[in-house]
Formats: sequence, C-alpha cells, structure tokens
Amino acid sequence: MAIFPAKLCAAVVVLFLAVVCANPKQTSKASDDEFGPVVRAYLGYLRNEQEVVDDRVSRREINMTYYRRNSNRIKALRQMAMRVARDTHNDYLPELEAVASDEFRLLFERPPQPDSLRVGEVLRNTFRFLGTVRAGEAFYVFARLDPYEQAELTEKASSSFKKPESSPVIQTGPRSLTRTRRVVP
Repeated sequence: MAIFPAKLCAAVVVLFLAVVCANPKQTSKASDDEFGPVVRAYLGYLRNEQEVVDDRVSRREINMTYYRRNSNRIKALRQMAMRVARDTHNDYLPELEAVASDEFRLLFERPPQPDSLRVGEVLRNTFRFLGTVRAGEAFYVFARLDPYEQAELTEKASSSFKKPESSPVIQTGPRSLTRTRRVVP
C-alpha cells in the first residue's frame, strides 16, 4: 500500500516539472515586465539568438563546444543588461560585448590583462568595462561608447596634451556676457 502513494507523489512531481519546464518563456517574459520597451526588446533579441543557437545545434550545424560558449555568452549578456537597467533605472542600454579571456583580440589589437581591468575603466576610448559575469565560464562585458562619448574623450585627451607654454596672460578688459549684434545689410 505504501507503493501507491510513492508512485502518486512521483507522478505529481513529474507533472509539476513538466508544467514548469514546458513554458520557460512565460517565466522570463514575466520577469521582463519590470523593464521599458528598449530593454525588453534587447532581452527579446537575446531570446531569439538563443533559439537560433538551439536550432543550429539540433540540426548538427555546430558542435557542442561552440553551442555551450554561445549559450553562456547570451546568458552573460542578459545578466549584464538586466543589471545595467536595474542600476540606472533607465530604459537605455549601450551596445554590449561579452568576451571570454581567450577572445580579447576580437575587441582589442593589444588586449589588456583581464586581471588589470577595473569596472568603469575606459579602454582605447572605445569600450567601458562593465564587469565580469560568470555564466559557465567568465565573460568580460564591455559597453561600446557612442560616437559622442568617444569624441569627448578624444577631445579631453588632446586638450590635456596641449599645455600652453608659460606665456604671459594678457588682460583685455571685462568680457560681455552677451553676443554682439549681427548687422545684416
């Protein structure tokens, strides 16, 4: 008689797991509702990328090593995107790049040492290091700076190199806070 309740209990557990596992998109979709449309779109893009990778491995177009690395990269990007969105309370994400330690040459001609990276550090006026995410393996996540940020950093760097040689300061009198009037003939 004790066998029947054990089988019933096992059947209930299997049924519960089947219901939970059958609809994983629903649970991730519900967790995405806390974000704005831009972040939700990016998370949807990552879900689609995972489906593509899943499909390619099911058709044996890619090997398991490639599949595992790309699936882990997608997980790392998802975690970082959600972290950035939660920390900034903003519906904006920069372009994110996640690389493993052996892939640094994909982003940098002369790659930095992973141990020397500091969160928030800007590298080559192109990437800001956001942090490391462990998703199966360690991925280093960078945000690509937009062209305006890159130009600003380049301008700051060039102005810091151009220090005027000790020339005397010439006083020209008080400056006006208004622009001179333009006369049109």
